[in-house]
Amino acid sequence: MVNRPRVVIVGAGFGGLRAARELRQAPVDVWLIDQHNYHTFQPLLYQVATAALDPEEIGHNVRGIFHAQKNFHFRLGTVMGVDWAAKTLQMDQDGAIPFDYLILAAGAVTNFFGIEGVEEHAFPLKSMEEAVQLRSHIMSQFEAADADPSLIKQGVLNFVIVGGGPTGVEMAGSLVEWFDKVLSKDFPRLDVGKARVILVEALDRLLTPFDESLRQNALKTLQRRGVEVMLQEAVARATANAVHLKSGTVIPTCTIVWAAGVRASPLGATMGLELTRGARAVVNPDLSAPGHPEVFVIGDMAASKDAQGNLYPQLAQVALQGASHVVKQIGRRLKGESTEPFVYHDPGTMATIGRNAAVAQFPFGWKFTGFIAWLMWLLVHDSQLQRYPSHPSRYIRHLATLVLGHHGATYTPTPCAETRNALSHRLGASAPP
Repeated sequence: MVNRPRVVIVGAGFGGLRAARELRQAPVDVWLIDQHNYHTFQPLLYQVATAALDPEEIGHNVRGIFHAQKNFHFRLGTVMGVDWAAKTLQMDQDGAIPFDYLILAAGAVTNFFGIEGVEEHAFPLKSMEEAVQLRSHIMSQFEAADADPSLIKQGVLNFVIVGGGPTGVEMAGSLVEWFDKVLSKDFPRLDVGKARVILVEALDRLLTPFDESLRQNALKTLQRRGVEVMLQEAVARATANAVHLKSGTVIPTCTIVWAAGVRASPLGATMGLELTRGARAVVNPDLSAPGHPEVFVIGDMAASKDAQGNLYPQLAQVALQGASHVVKQIGRRLKGESTEPFVYHDPGTMATIGRNAAVAQFPFGWKFTGFIAWLMWLLVHDSQLQRYPSHPSRYIRHLATLVLGHHGATYTPTPCAETRNALSHRLGASAPP
């Protein structure tokens, strides 16, 4: 049997999956490595966190996705280092994995910016585990308030979201909808109207990449739906029971959702690549790593730039287009041809503000708001989810949830008495009997 070149892909995100798929007809063996054996549809993590979707509705078994691809292999594990001379990846278990070509697509992690107390007390939203943890925590706040309404005055139902980008805006809109449509019925003796959703943004605007008219539409829609928006307010520090802003404002809360930014996966540093702003790896125009023509970096990890020298945004579409580009460059290398530079083509951007409300902008100045924009958002996400293998009943249930809204609250695994005691301790009060 003739040994074929081995292409190793690190990261089962959008970019990694597309690269693996588009190599299915190539004369290579494809190895995909990830710390989890499932792919997470990250744009909908906020819906898991707010009980609109269940985890399995946005998590897809990687091996199941590639059942029909004969040249595909999956390895569960973590890359701990690289031997450049031997062209092997050092794994946390099972030794080393050799490669002929390497695609780094490990994405990004939450950036806490070194702000005091944030990493310890805030809830990030970059993984399935974090979304489930946040959802359970939010439910525990309502359970505690239902058992002891006096905790409301101490901020147990204050939910602070930091970051006015798409994640923060979508999370805020989904939270108020969850509270109004579901939790108000689940807790009939609790004044759920006292729950506050507070969106904090350091800049003077939300949704910076969007047109000004769309930013204003998003702001007014959130405010109309009950979200308290605080612009030009930056976090100074966080504690177990409050968030302190640089203006001197102190918001009592046990729930800080951190959506204020990301930095590239630490994999680039682990492998000794040259890094730039946000820990993104410096790349050549063709997305290869300087000094390592067999190594390509895509998506959130790559410091790829446009013709003006500006970094491309850390968006799924950049990762997807980068993956397709790299697959073509590997094909050119296999034929002995020179590579070509990567050029990103912006297909447009959209963000939902809750059911029946969204903003969307596309090339040539096309802009949409409200129900039409939400319908576009729904169709785009629906078409993307259809690419993953799923039982028809699961897909129908998922689509119904997206169209009709929240299907209900979730349970909290923490016993009520334990929750109340922990909250009372954090808030500096005595636990009720």
